[in-house]
Amino acid sequence: MYYVNREQIERRITALDDVYEALEQVASNWDGSLFSGMVQERALHLAIECVTDIGSYLIDGFIMRDASSYDDIIEIIRGEQVMDEEIAVRLLELVKLRRPLVQDYYDWPRHELHPLTMIMPEVLRGFARQVSEYLNRELG
Repeated sequence: MYYVNREQIERRITALDDVYEALEQVASNWDGSLFSGMVQERALHLAIECVTDIGSYLIDGFIMRDASSYDDIIEIIRGEQVMDEEIAVRLLELVKLRRPLVQDYYDWPRHELHPLTMIMPEVLRGFARQVSEYLNRELG
């Protein structure tokens, strides 16, 4: 029997709503300002944290193999068919931004619109939908 913390997964899925709304607004109103850059930076960082938190809850709850990195979280849930290949590829690109955003933040190009900012809202919506479908399929 699995113990999947659906409440915590749902809380993070709900948080993704704000994240992809912020990313959409940044992309559509991009002006290269420090403010836009900082909003983009924080939204991408929160996207990474939400996705990897959800992945970790799924890994723990369904007793999947232990993850050794952020990339590995995505690889494990991809292997368990939580999401389709297209979303997994984009999420791998996203989690690779964690180090530049969190550790090398002083070098982050804040005056440039990052290419993932424009496509991530759709990816995150798809991820949230597919996680919900996976939970319903596995747990009812």
